[in-house]
Amino acid sequence: MTTFQLAQVNVGRIVAPLDGPLLADFVAQLPEINALADSADGFVWRLVDDGGADSTGLRPDGHDDLLLINCSVWESVEALKEFTYRSDHLRLLGRRREWFRRMSEHHQAMWWVPAGHRPTAAEAMARIGLLREHGESPDAFTFRTPYPAPASVTASGS
Repeated sequence: MTTFQLAQVNVGRIVAPLDGPLLADFVAQLPEINALADSADGFVWRLVDDGGADSTGLRPDGHDDLLLINCSVWESVEALKEFTYRSDHLRLLGRRREWFRRMSEHHQAMWWVPAGHRPTAAEAMARIGLLREHGESPDAFTFRTPYPAPASVTASGS
């Protein structure tokens, strides 16, 4: 039987280079927030760069050093929402304007993946593109309009 998990991506354009003084407080808190996510109920996986600690070394559009990506997989929308808005993560979320520029386009998306699937940065960026082009759908949605997971199916498709 195939079951599904929730993938999420969010991107943000930082206000200054990651190694500069304006982002020092944000960078200093990344290990703590990533550990919080890793131990959260319903957390499954998160995208990391070659350094293995976080994804700040990835360039999701290939060249923009100020565009950061965060992609992860969760057991459910509720588990992700609990971490995002009801954990110490909210403390950093409340400070996002100190570190990130306001984006006029969709900068986050969620979609369902078969259990065990690990999205790539390119796949995640494509989901944001779908949301930007077509609006919310089962292929790319937000907390505002969450879509339910597809029905689990057996190998024979029933």
